[in-house]
Amino acid sequence: MPKQKTKDKKPEPIRTPEGELVDPTTGEVLGYEMSRGPEWRAFDHEQREKRTRIGAPSTFTIHDKGLSTMIDWHDRDIYGKKLSPGQKAQVYRMRKWQRRTRVSDAIERNLSYALSEMSKITDKLKLPKNVLETSSVIYRKAAKERLIRGRTVQGMSAGAIYLACRQCGLARTLREVAEASNVSRKEVGRSYRLLVDGRYFVPPPKPSQYITKFSSQLTMQGKVEEISHKILGTAKKLKLTVGKSPSGVAAASSYIASVLTGEKKTQREIAEIANVTEVTIRNRYKELVERLKFEISL
Repeated sequence: MPKQKTKDKKPEPIRTPEGELVDPTTGEVLGYEMSRGPEWRAFDHEQREKRTRIGAPSTFTIHDKGLSTMIDWHDRDIYGKKLSPGQKAQVYRMRKWQRRTRVSDAIERNLSYALSEMSKITDKLKLPKNVLETSSVIYRKAAKERLIRGRTVQGMSAGAIYLACRQCGLARTLREVAEASNVSRKEVGRSYRLLVDGRYFVPPPKPSQYITKFSSQLTMQGKVEEISHKILGTAKKLKLTVGKSPSGVAAASSYIASVLTGEKKTQREIAEIANVTEVTIRNRYKELVERLKFEISL
């Protein structure tokens, strides 16, 4: 039988540094491929930082999303030489007008002030960056729907922070947010209810979200936190957490775990961290011990 001729595979095209795709057999330019890397080389981190041409990423935490330019305060030209007094005055005027044009109307001024207030609150509460981003989006939507008219910027900013904490699953109470924002707890709650009002789905707080917070603030070992989560899991199966304050149940679980591991914390210490009374911890403690059948010797 005659042998079948096998077709020779065409060699893959070669890509040149200029981005051209060249046939290695004929030398024909088949096309161009855009280079996705930089057109310069950097051998360390300092060179990479100096040679980059892009600015900071866009963010909702700045009123103009960080897309505008800034005139720095170095008062030097492109060669690093100091500016003359006349040039300094000219740059000062340019800087002033550039700052004015960034905030053009009342809505942008309000947004700029509110975002700075939210940044201060998150710094005081030591909240992660995603909470600040989420709260900034919430406030922007409220400003677009004209919900902020006739209400204080501090109260609406605090309400947006509390709503963002609830959405991101962080255990922060109204009292903590109110103390960080220097407004009343009642005003924060009013602003929070106004912002929600059917616009957002807010999951109810879980006791497990508070346990990590209590353990870190009380500097307890990881074993205590692990036992606390197990106690909460069993209590949830028995429906002992239904209708109870999440922070109170979490505080009682942390107290029981600290006693079981020998790292005893007083009820007063835990109550101060959890923002609940000692009576609440004792009541939840008795319920958990009786239903879960713990044998604890104090």
